[in-house]
Amino acid sequence: MKLNVVLVEPEIPQNTGNIARTCAATGAKLHLVHPLGFSINEKAVKRAGLDYWDKLDIEEHSSFEKFLEKYNPNENNMFFVTTKGKHVYSEPEYRGMEEIFILFGKETKGLPEDILQKYINKTIRIPMRSTLRSLNLSNSVAIVVYDIFRQNGFESLEEISSYFDTK
Repeated sequence: MKLNVVLVEPEIPQNTGNIARTCAATGAKLHLVHPLGFSINEKAVKRAGLDYWDKLDIEEHSSFEKFLEKYNPNENNMFFVTTKGKHVYSEPEYRGMEEIFILFGKETKGLPEDILQKYINKTIRIPMRSTLRSLNLSNSVAIVVYDIFRQNGFESLEEISSYFDTK
């Protein structure tokens, strides 16, 4: 299974750094859709991602329109993460999908409303109390990424630490 994490116009460098670290740890490809609210050369991004930047597969896109042209949602297993999602993130059967794209919008606005309406059946959400606006972006990415890997038996990820095998 090939997993793609797509950040559409992320604004906070620390979130992107943390997400980059999650992608490096799981082997997921990170897509950054411009405009970004920061430079990926900023210390804050690199500090949050620590020394994992060289272990990432990153693809940048000049705009959301260009991303959607290259990776058509009707031709790919694509899920749009939003607080307004029609399905809970754990509902789709990710097992057996060769390639999966999970899309997250900018921290202040989320994904464009017209896109969410167009692909409403491909929207997913993380359940939470109705009195709160949303979870932190990097936490949301980690929740969905690890559930996809869980459904696929943590394929290509080490399940038990080898640390204890050497003691």
